[in-house]
Amino acid sequence: MTIKPKPVRVSRTVFSDLMAPPDANLHGTVFGGKVLAMVDKAAAVCAMRHAGGLVVTVAMDRVEFLVPIDVGDVVIVEAQVNGVGRSSMELGVEVYAEKPGGGERRHTNTCLVTMVAVDAKRRPQAVPPLLTETPDEKRRAAEAQARRAARR
Repeated sequence: MTIKPKPVRVSRTVFSDLMAPPDANLHGTVFGGKVLAMVDKAAAVCAMRHAGGLVVTVAMDRVEFLVPIDVGDVVIVEAQVNGVGRSSMELGVEVYAEKPGGGERRHTNTCLVTMVAVDAKRRPQAVPPLLTETPDEKRRAAEAQARRAARR
């Protein structure tokens, strides 16, 4: 049975959260673990939308925190599928912070997350092929394919 390709746009995921004191260290900057949890959650929602079912996190690439996120900042996390294998998906996740009320948006980090679609018994299951429609989506898919080939 052939699985119909899904466009990147149908699984794209964006969400935001206001950072509060429990999210921060003694310097008043947000814990890296808080940001990584948000990245993982956005990637999971995006991957589940593409796969049409459950997924598990397999890997996150190197994460560098470019600028601090302060208590009171709004954090925006954007995830999209970059590329797919048989059961795996590479998701690009970008994180931004801004002051409440629409302050200047700051890019804080970018992560690549690998997820695998699983069935009810947690065995890998096939995902739909990715339909790329824009030049940026095509570029991301080619880069994801090159990274996949390099890992093998």
